[in-house]
Amino acid sequence: MLHLTKILGYIADADMSERLHRLGHVGQVETILLQRADALRHRFRTTTDRGTDIAITLDRHESLSDGAVLLLTEERAVVVRMTEEVWLSFVPRDAAAALELGYVAGNLHWRVRFSDGTLQIAREGPEETYLDRLRPLLSSGRVERVAA
Repeated sequence: MLHLTKILGYIADADMSERLHRLGHVGQVETILLQRADALRHRFRTTTDRGTDIAITLDRHESLSDGAVLLLTEERAVVVRMTEEVWLSFVPRDAAAALELGYVAGNLHWRVRFSDGTLQIAREGPEETYLDRLRPLLSSGRVERVAA
């Protein structure tokens, strides 16, 4: 098992970019694929795309994100890649529906973003969980689900 304890930098960093590029050409860059919820953890075990067993133990002030480099030697590298986030999009019919939709999302501590009158909710669990909570607004027609 490989024990990694700090973020060395990011793939976009100039000093790491070339080294990672070189290692990539000889197939020596391993990837850890994480969902957002896992990236918030500081201690966990996982496996790279090549099957290497990894134990990650980070200080509280560090948090993983896409492109974080956890290992970089002359022989190999380990890089974090985040899965693509799925966003559920909703359009309220009027200001009252928008307030209620915002209240529900805030009360449930859902991560949201706004775009052209659309409230987008980050899906961090089963889609049906979100739709069940919004069912009264959706079934009444006060809020409409739209394609993201």
